[in-house]
Amino acid sequence: MQELRVTSLGVDKTAGTPVVILKEKDGERLLPIWIGPGEASAIAMEMAGIHLARPLTHDLFSAVVHALGAELVRVLITKVVDNTYFASLVFHRDGEYVSIDSRPSDGVALALRAKAPIYADETLLEMSSIEVEEASFDGEAMPSSLVDDALAEAKTLEEPLRDYLKNLRPEDFGRFEP
Repeated sequence: MQELRVTSLGVDKTAGTPVVILKEKDGERLLPIWIGPGEASAIAMEMAGIHLARPLTHDLFSAVVHALGAELVRVLITKVVDNTYFASLVFHRDGEYVSIDSRPSDGVALALRAKAPIYADETLLEMSSIEVEEASFDGEAMPSSLVDDALAEAKTLEEPLRDYLKNLRPEDFGRFEP
């Protein structure tokens, strides 16, 4: 497993879908994950330090976990099947660990709130990541478009997603505005 950090949010201009960009903590590979607008807003608000008077869903869930005496200790992004990413939330309570299935977008939103690390399986990174050179885009560092060579060799990733990832460029991502 490789530890990742959230580097940015963007919008896939082709599909109009939000994308969370995760980067290896000690590497250069990026893992783009297409997510829903609600989860993108939850991630963006936490990254910006915006907290509302009443809790939104991810804030509420975090409060419930805490009130029950548990702690989110890590989020694991484990696989991609039919262009859908899968993740697990790992909680610790009373000396025991419990793993619960999750969408990666919800996992990222919760990990940011709990200050918990995010990890991805190495084989997933080999299949789905893109290599990065930093480039300026609207005043922010955004990923450039060199796809990891391992992506081309991935046998388990479906052809349309593989082709799409190969052709990603920084200008393919617009800014996400919550």
